[in-house]
Amino acid sequence: MNTPTTLATHEAHNRLHELTVIDVRTPGEYAGGHLPGALNIPLDQIRRALPDISHAAARGHVLVVCASGARSENACRILAENGITTATLSGGTGAWAADGHDLHRPQGSARATWGMERQVRFTAGTVVLLGLLLGFVLHPAFQILSAGIAAGLVFSALTNTCGMAAVLAKLPHNRPRAADLDDTLAALRNR
Repeated sequence: MNTPTTLATHEAHNRLHELTVIDVRTPGEYAGGHLPGALNIPLDQIRRALPDISHAAARGHVLVVCASGARSENACRILAENGITTATLSGGTGAWAADGHDLHRPQGSARATWGMERQVRFTAGTVVLLGLLLGFVLHPAFQILSAGIAAGLVFSALTNTCGMAAVLAKLPHNRPRAADLDDTLAALRNR
């Protein structure tokens, strides 16, 4: 299995002209700002894009990015299992922007949504508060909701995965339209 390399932001910035950049965040996150020239293929669509990513990797270097690096590492793992050598951006788009590099936004795009981490924090906090409130007002058994979220957060930290993010990514505002993904895959084939 191929092990992905990690590029620091300054390395990626200096090599951007020779890289095929794949952003594995949700379309809403991508619209909020992405590396110049990045193509949006959400993590849950990576397997569908394997032939096209393999073709791009055969022609040059592929850099996989996300907000912080966790989703891009997961994508790189999937790609490596399929014989595709890739690199990931250390710290993701957050580190890219923090180092003073520009993030691009699709022209005419008003479809920016909250980042996945923010969506998870909001959902987890809402369910915890709801569980506590219903536990005090209706029945103590509702506090199990809060305990379940706490257990999920601990599991998420230990495994560097997030089941809640996987569920939230399936919501309509986080999903690419089929035509958008088809256009992205066509652009990837033509690079």
